[in-house]
Amino acid sequence: MEHGLKRLREGFPLSLRLIREMHAILLQSGRGASKQPGEFRRSQNWIGGTRPGNALFVPPPMDRLNECLDAFEKFLHADDPQFPPLINAGLAHVQFETIHPFLDGNGRLGRLLITLMLCSDGVLREPILYLSLYFKAGRADYYRLLQEVRENGAWEAWMEYFLTGVRDTAAQAVDTAHEIITLFEHDRTVIQTLGRGSASAFRVHELMQKRPLITIPVASRELKLSLPTVGKSLEHLIGLGIVREVTGKQRRRVFAYSKYLAVLDRGTEPLPPSAS
Repeated sequence: MEHGLKRLREGFPLSLRLIREMHAILLQSGRGASKQPGEFRRSQNWIGGTRPGNALFVPPPMDRLNECLDAFEKFLHADDPQFPPLINAGLAHVQFETIHPFLDGNGRLGRLLITLMLCSDGVLREPILYLSLYFKAGRADYYRLLQEVRENGAWEAWMEYFLTGVRDTAAQAVDTAHEIITLFEHDRTVIQTLGRGSASAFRVHELMQKRPLITIPVASRELKLSLPTVGKSLEHLIGLGIVREVTGKQRRRVFAYSKYLAVLDRGTEPLPPSAS
């Protein structure tokens, strides 16, 4: 996502080439690293089942792939779009998942594409709206509605589901932001009770809002404070219940802003492989 946004801000168009670049980064390590990162598939794939003959859905064959991708790119580049950006993002997601142009990573990249399009169209200033959790929570509906578009052209039902997800996810993001702000303010109030030790503790706390997992040497370097000062501040924050040491070791200790991480981590378990 960061690579895609950087390229867009440099004036590069939202295009198949950019999608391939993002795919190469997405699959450079971990699941799918051996599945032709950055390259459109050169063989048939399928969704569900053990072979195309018993699959739930078979994407376009190789002799139609370029035709489908060309039409998809033209849709992305339309000078006078027929629909508003949110509608276009919902339509594009179904098109991308139906073409399934890569051997792996189609689900992950297709979800990123929604946010990238909204940023490209100026609906979002930053990539802060992700529908992954919404799709995951309603996984059965998600797959069913995609398939109903493919088989019956049921676009309206899909768009109602998609736009409901945008609305609910945006509301949840606002609630999460308020929760984080409240947490930070509460913890600052608690830190004030330290008296003379509060000044450096405030600085460590502020850094951990940006880096909720940190070590003493890193904090010392970032804040230009001595190692003992940072260590003492972290001990204060542990005593106040704000920070937790997570390694259980005496050396190379890692400190976590646990309550903050708990808010950020909520619902972020990985999707199953079948979703890619």
